[in-house]
Amino acid sequence: MKKKLGLLTAGSDCPGLNAAVRAIGKEVKATLGMEVVAFQDGFQGLVEDRIFPIDDTSFSGILATGGTILGTSRDRPQRLFVAGKGDIDGTENALQTIEKHHLEGLVCIGGKETQETAYYLMGKGVNVITLPKAIDNDIAATETTIGFATALETATESIDRLHSTALSHHRILIVELMGRNSGWLTLGAGMAGGADVIIIPEIPYNAEKIAEAISVRTHARKNFSIIAVAENIIPQEYVSFFGRLESANARIRVGRERESVSGQIQGFKNQYRGSTAYLANRLEKFTGLETRVAILGYILRGGAPSAGDRLLATQLGTACISLVADHQYGVMVGIHQGLPVPVPLKQVVGVPKPVPINHPWILSARRVGTCFGE
Repeated sequence: MKKKLGLLTAGSDCPGLNAAVRAIGKEVKATLGMEVVAFQDGFQGLVEDRIFPIDDTSFSGILATGGTILGTSRDRPQRLFVAGKGDIDGTENALQTIEKHHLEGLVCIGGKETQETAYYLMGKGVNVITLPKAIDNDIAATETTIGFATALETATESIDRLHSTALSHHRILIVELMGRNSGWLTLGAGMAGGADVIIIPEIPYNAEKIAEAISVRTHARKNFSIIAVAENIIPQEYVSFFGRLESANARIRVGRERESVSGQIQGFKNQYRGSTAYLANRLEKFTGLETRVAILGYILRGGAPSAGDRLLATQLGTACISLVADHQYGVMVGIHQGLPVPVPLKQVVGVPKPVPINHPWILSARRVGTCFGE
């Protein structure tokens, strides 16, 4: 019986996924003579045994195409939404699908949730290999991820375009970018686009300090400002407030009561994080300048992949097949010093990847006068 390798793309889409699918599909056949069994719509297709038909033409012409030809979803085998039933556990169905098709292994291309799900299936005895995908570059143990380079270019171009309207109307223009827990995309695009202020989750901001920086620009006859913000920023005053709540909670001795209060504190944090409109209102009040917000959102996920993402995805895809040939599973193919390396999934799952405060990008931005709202 011909050996088979499973393949799926899961989580959110981004440019570069098709380049990775193409590299794996071409390399696995040419090098190992294996058959690719591709599943539609991520882990949902694995649970429901929905196969994407593959033939000799399937991987032609997709290198420059955005999104993923396989389709994707955010469902996981252990928590799959079914209309009329709600969330169900489809783990057994997923395992039966793998056994039915006699898969040697399963390649999962996706972000943090995909890495977690692959690790979960690994615990069920599945041979898994993952490739990192994230437009905000927030996956641990890899220098970069599929989709980041293209999103960085798209975000930078958008900031470039906003300069002219901000200048024409003497406005403060706030550009909100994706990045729930890591500010890599906002930092990179803000620097490349010449943003005057950059606010990232790693550095809580002070609105009055930002207003002061804008006032300095106004007095220098620079009557507009561009502010790049990540979607999960937090004001300094809330950090102090939450710190006091957590200190008080630490003095509660009853375990269940402490857990309840901890949950409430986390709820408050989620509620008050990421309010770009709140920041805009405060800056307009402090500076007297008209303030507008542009939220790029899913625009950052669309379009054709950049040359950088095509190269990265191809490199990761072919390196993945080398690992399959060596029967090296339970790993993510990451990038270290420009080279693909296997990283045990247990070193990836649950590990954050914040921007270090002393990162060279931040140091350079400070030297050219960029304000970080401190």
